[in-house]
Amino acid sequence: MDLQLAGKRALVTGASRGLGYAIAHSLAQEGCQVAINSRSAENIEKAARQLEQETGGKLLPLTGDVTQPGLPEQLVQQTVAALGGLDLLVTNSGGPPAGRFESFDDAAWQAAFELNLLSHVRLIRAALPYLRQSQAASVLTITSYSVKQPIPNLVLSNSIRAATVGLTKSLALELGGEGIRFNSILPAWTETERVHELMAHRARLNGTTVEEEIRKQAKDSPLGRMGKPQELANAAVFLLSPAASYITGVMLTVDGGMYKGTL
Repeated sequence: MDLQLAGKRALVTGASRGLGYAIAHSLAQEGCQVAINSRSAENIEKAARQLEQETGGKLLPLTGDVTQPGLPEQLVQQTVAALGGLDLLVTNSGGPPAGRFESFDDAAWQAAFELNLLSHVRLIRAALPYLRQSQAASVLTITSYSVKQPIPNLVLSNSIRAATVGLTKSLALELGGEGIRFNSILPAWTETERVHELMAHRARLNGTTVEEEIRKQAKDSPLGRMGKPQELANAAVFLLSPAASYITGVMLTVDGGMYKGTL
């Protein structure tokens, strides 16, 4: 299938590793011009070099913390200046720390709010003038299957990411008439650096090993394993592409069957 992505201009945040990196990789392979972002200049420069070697594409590395109020606007402006416009936006960020409800104060909740809701809001708001000029405008928010099935010991993520799903659906309804599509990917446990960090936290709590915790978690999937970043990226790139032109407002779980609900 031709995804009709060649020449499209994309911005992917949180892309120095994990899911963001995998999505940027697939977009570049499909012929997109891709700007990638991370808080670390060293990490994003390294990621850009790796992606260029692996895909043959040209990547634009951008540094900055998306929780800083002015940074999303800056990222969008830098992308548009370098690429000549913007067609695709992937709003992705790391997750807040693990822990139980009573372990977090107001500052922790505010930090999670900035990271997992306001970063999406600010990026989309900054991108809208340019997306309106595109013939293939598409936005993908990266959230979590925890918005449907809360994950123990992740109360911050469970709560704040649910608001981003509400935002995504609302914008699909509000801006569909302008030809801008909004969808969300809801990953489950995927073999990323972030998941290894969470498994290490569990291992410390339970007096086990990271490997044992990964094996226990993988049993939640009928497939008996965690997902791979590329498997999520395949679904993400399809939703972003013109090949999915009649799909908007979808919250797609990419979870290997870990979500047990029917809706």
